Amino acid sequence: MSDNLFTALRQAFPADLDRTAIETADEPALHYSWRDLDRGTAMLANLLDSLALPAGSRVAAQTEKSVEALMLYLAVLRAGLVYLPLNTAYQSAEIEYFIGNAEPAVVVCAPRHFSWVSQIAFKAGTAHVFTLGDDRSGSLLQRAAVHGDHHTPALRAADDLAAILYTSGTTGRSKGAMLTHGNLLSNALVLKKYW
Repeated sequence: MSDNLFTALRQAFPADLDRTAIETADEPALHYSWRDLDRGTAMLANLLDSLALPAGSRVAAQTEKSVEALMLYLAVLRAGLVYLPLNTAYQSAEIEYFIGNAEPAVVVCAPRHFSWVSQIAFKAGTAHVFTLGDDRSGSLLQRAAVHGDHHTPALRAADDLAAILYTSGTTGRSKGAMLTHGNLLSNALVLKKYW
């Protein structure tokens, strides 16, 4: 049995996958079904799998909030990799520190930041840099589109790393807080209980 957080989330999807899971605030609103989430995360996870990354590889994402950014997070979990969200307000010195410190194998950034983020990432040894716009554009989705929409989630133990969240750094240099699949599942279950 796997303790992959994505597996637990997927088991909570409704039986009718065609029901709306997310409705955007766009005009007109976009509707994403549970099936869309399942298929989209599968295609992204298959893309990540195709990169033949070592277990525990980190995927850094400095992207605007969007449904596709959420799918990227879920796909990283699904592929058994480690998600590293980066604030979109971070400038080059901060990105250089976080990428140098976390050593991600993949960096995803907004298309408008590709030139400077990719320079930092490649200099630090990152092998893959993709773009993801908040308007469903970018090289990440283009590359994922050629991959299948079925994916078996990677087996992960509850104590396997799932995400790294950096502290604010108000009292010193930012440090990465390591969150496991078990940590995140426990948090989700507590939130579900109280909401």
